[in-house]
Amino acid sequence: MSSLSKELVFLILQFCNEEGFNQTAHMLERECGFYFDMGYCEEMMLSANWDGAERYISSFTKVDDNRYSTKIYFEIRKQKFFEVLDRKERAKALDILITELKVFERGNEDLYKEMARLLTLDDMREHESLSSYGDTKSARETVTLEVKKLIEANPIFDGKLKFPTVRSQRLRRLINQSLNWQHVLCKEPSSNPQVKTLFVDHVCPSGIVSFVESIDSNLNPSQATSSSVVTCSPNRSPCLSTMTECAFRLETARHDTTTQIARDCLEDSDISSKDFGGLDEVVSPTSDPGQSSCLVPSMLANMPTVVALTLTEESCPTSMDFHPVKPTILLVGTSVGDVGLWDVAHGKKLLLRNFRVWDIGSCSMTFKAALMKDPSVSVNQIMWSPDGSLFGVAYSKHIVQLYSYSEGDNIHQQFEIDAHLGSVNDLAFSSPRDQLLLVTCGDDKTIKVWDVITGNRKFTFKGHDAPVYSICSHAKENIAFLFSTAVDGKIKAWLYDTLGARMNYDAPGLGCTRMAYTANGERLFSCGTNKDGKSFLVEWNVCQGSVKRTYKGLKSCPASVVQFGTIKNQLLAAGDDHVIKFWDMDKKELLSTIDAGGELPVAPRIRFNKDSTLLAVVANGNRIKILASDDGLHLLQKTEEHYLDASREISETLTKLVLDPNSTGGIAGSDDGLHLLQKTGEHSVDASREVSETLLGKLILDPNSTGVKAEAAEIDIPKNGNPKVIEDVISLIAEASSKEEIWNLYEFDSPSQCQSLKLPSQIKANGISRLTYTHSGNAILALASNAIHLRWKWPRNKFNSNGKATTKVQPQLWQPSSGLQVMSNDLTGSVSEEAVPCFALSKNNSYLLSASGGVISLFNMLSYETMATMMSPPPVATCLAFYPEDNNIVAIGMDDAAILIYNVRTNEVKATLVGHTERVTGLAFSQTLNVLISSGPDVQLFVWNADPWRIARCTFLRVPPGKELELESDTQIQIHRDQLHFLVVHRANLSIYGVENLKCVSQWNITGASSPISHATFSCDGQMVYASFMDGTLAIFDDLLKLQRRIHPPAYLLASISSTVYPVVVAAHPQKATQFAVGLANGEVYVLEPPEPEGKWGNWPLGSAENKSDNI
Repeated sequence: MSSLSKELVFLILQFCNEEGFNQTAHMLERECGFYFDMGYCEEMMLSANWDGAERYISSFTKVDDNRYSTKIYFEIRKQKFFEVLDRKERAKALDILITELKVFERGNEDLYKEMARLLTLDDMREHESLSSYGDTKSARETVTLEVKKLIEANPIFDGKLKFPTVRSQRLRRLINQSLNWQHVLCKEPSSNPQVKTLFVDHVCPSGIVSFVESIDSNLNPSQATSSSVVTCSPNRSPCLSTMTECAFRLETARHDTTTQIARDCLEDSDISSKDFGGLDEVVSPTSDPGQSSCLVPSMLANMPTVVALTLTEESCPTSMDFHPVKPTILLVGTSVGDVGLWDVAHGKKLLLRNFRVWDIGSCSMTFKAALMKDPSVSVNQIMWSPDGSLFGVAYSKHIVQLYSYSEGDNIHQQFEIDAHLGSVNDLAFSSPRDQLLLVTCGDDKTIKVWDVITGNRKFTFKGHDAPVYSICSHAKENIAFLFSTAVDGKIKAWLYDTLGARMNYDAPGLGCTRMAYTANGERLFSCGTNKDGKSFLVEWNVCQGSVKRTYKGLKSCPASVVQFGTIKNQLLAAGDDHVIKFWDMDKKELLSTIDAGGELPVAPRIRFNKDSTLLAVVANGNRIKILASDDGLHLLQKTEEHYLDASREISETLTKLVLDPNSTGGIAGSDDGLHLLQKTGEHSVDASREVSETLLGKLILDPNSTGVKAEAAEIDIPKNGNPKVIEDVISLIAEASSKEEIWNLYEFDSPSQCQSLKLPSQIKANGISRLTYTHSGNAILALASNAIHLRWKWPRNKFNSNGKATTKVQPQLWQPSSGLQVMSNDLTGSVSEEAVPCFALSKNNSYLLSASGGVISLFNMLSYETMATMMSPPPVATCLAFYPEDNNIVAIGMDDAAILIYNVRTNEVKATLVGHTERVTGLAFSQTLNVLISSGPDVQLFVWNADPWRIARCTFLRVPPGKELELESDTQIQIHRDQLHFLVVHRANLSIYGVENLKCVSQWNITGASSPISHATFSCDGQMVYASFMDGTLAIFDDLLKLQRRIHPPAYLLASISSTVYPVVVAAHPQKATQFAVGLANGEVYVLEPPEPEGKWGNWPLGSAENKSDNI
């Protein structure tokens, strides 16, 4: 529930208490759970209304929620038991003991037995523990005080015990302000207005129609106070949409003198008496904006009811859309992800595109894992842009693809988006401020808005509590807005901004619902089916946000959602009960039905063309029936004649070209031929292909051509009906990936191929053991093997305006004003040969925890002072990680295989996690799942729950056969940016695992005599993995661990460096995905970036054949 809705509940509570509706207020408190009335609870306990007190408390917490809740219930029931026993009502006391106190027996068996023994005593005060039990009143007061303390200490009641400070009669004042505002909007406001009802808007009796419902519900306070007042023009439509006509007008209106008048009227003074008594509201009689006088006979005749032809798809059609300009061109999406383009006039399929991921490398690992688990993908929605130059396809797994379209079968890939987690349920086009945008919604409960040119996300709308099922885009008077409906039947309205949902409605039946406006944009309809199979087709009152009319005649069908459409602003149609049903928009009763020749599914999908002259209906057997009206039949006939004429002309032209090969009127040089092709358009092209395909092929196709080479990154996905199993898909992806690795692997051998910068240092440091960027990205921190820390910070100047790390500007070895040159770890008790240096930087960059085989030191990053030391060896800390939920909590991996959860502030160990058999060298938290992941040389991976701290699952790292000598390798881990996957770095391989199931998503193994891996890390966007090897080589992988680039030492190191020096550790920039740094075994640090002007490692131009490599 939004904060404004929560505040409204508090205002209602205040109103109920002020008006004496106390029981109603307490019922609302229990239902909403926002406010716990301690005084009311105390009152019930002091009056011995124990059952009432427990019922009230049970709305906020249950007996087993936590120890405080358990103690609350126990104290109440115990006192109830004592009072009954004190009254000598032993049978009732026994019932309480058995039915209410039995739940506390476990773990308290002795106490429960003692309470049972009280039943045998004449006076319970004879028991030694109750000898001081006084009279009933004082006992109640003691228990009430104890329960109050428990409630105040219980975290479940945090923020619920204090009622907000609100001025008295606040809700009444808001209503007065609304009435005053409405009065200002009257064209001829009377001097002494009175109101009898709040159910409709106030209008002074001047014949002017009422404005829409409360304006300020669509404006946040800042907008409401800065907006101008808009008066109602006589020529304005008599029924104005709350969103389009009122709130938006106020947002865009210019300031004038009327604004001050409105503000003056918005004071607390009532528009009438306290009870809003006065004259009745007078509203001028008007008809509905979309109402027609009567149904003319031709309306029925012009419905598309005649089956003109039948199209057959290879799989079941799931979505269809007619071209907005070319009325006989039909797009079809199917249950196996196919996209088909049909020329309905000729019953001819112009093209078929099987489902294909265009760029698997740029997709999220979640999508890739889902695709491997279940390769079946279907089309959920397919739709043309308003001008027909683009169309979008929403799939049942994650992605949306956008195509451009010109003529015939001429389509081109525009972009592909990994848009939503789970299914993409719907898409639409919109043009706010004349900018064409693509809108999508999905199972992740969000609506997202994309730029159709760049594919960049413009907005993300959040607020639904269930998957978003459909969207309806519309514009009114240059104001674009959007309706979204979720599977729970909740409807929200949005503007293209970041202010959240403007309106909230409930769809009839609270089921999956789609909305649609009439062609003239005046009337709004919706049709949906709930989980019980009951369907609702309704018209909405756009002024009031309520259902205006519910149409009759739909049958119950739990199997699917009823589809519907509008016809020429006069009729409605829906596929239901194996037929197509029609309604007059102005009448509830069913007008007519047709069966389209039979063989229709229970809820057939339907789609009209723009003029409603053609209707596409999905039939059984993967068929699409095209129904036509009289005008539709004429359209099909006219198009066919045009096609035959074009075919005849082109056939004759091609015949002349073949008969006279020396003619100057060839394809490339014939002006007449070009003019003919341009004149006849797409039908001419289709005709030429059909009539003279062989001749044309001989004339212009290269006989030596081997065909079109498929892009390596594109992967065909088997269809639902294909007998291929999931292993085939995995092998297919692996095969395509291996080919991609072979062809896309480029070697960097010279300094000109990348930008590198050696960081300056006047302090002697041994080999770099740990390396990281600060979270702001403006500095690099290194821990050397001799226990000193080095920190380089980039200056902000004209060459580096943002002050971030870059290879273009030299950083400075930063030192604090305190005079301390470096931070050094305490090596007391350290055995240098066995030490595993480690550190962790707090998320605010203020504190550093570090250890080099001795005690753990806590440093102040501003002063370099040692603030505290902890954990004197043995055992020795080998790995550190801050808990993202609390900077005071840190996970410490130890060399005795334990993991300590340590509170730095209180200096106490909160938990000890045991599971590893050797030292712990890798720790990472998943903030999303609230778990800790750990690794070590024992090649075990553990996932630990954080609340409470305990083991959740574990597995063994897959080490390739023949690499047993590497089993003693330390392993490191790093969490992916999606918080659902993590990278495991072992000397023999790199692996990516899922956090929730510990399944290996992808793995890369070293081969042959390849050098071992020294370290690796994700890029900040998670799309690349940077890895270093002990021969000095650096490698760049994609997020499926496919090797893409290899950087050899001469490309980034100075020639004077020894060949035995190699990068020990790698760190990725937290904001620049293409920048990373390496720490070397000789104590030096280098920063690397791709060459300019490309700026991306992935966009390096194709190299020579000898510069490619087949393996590592």
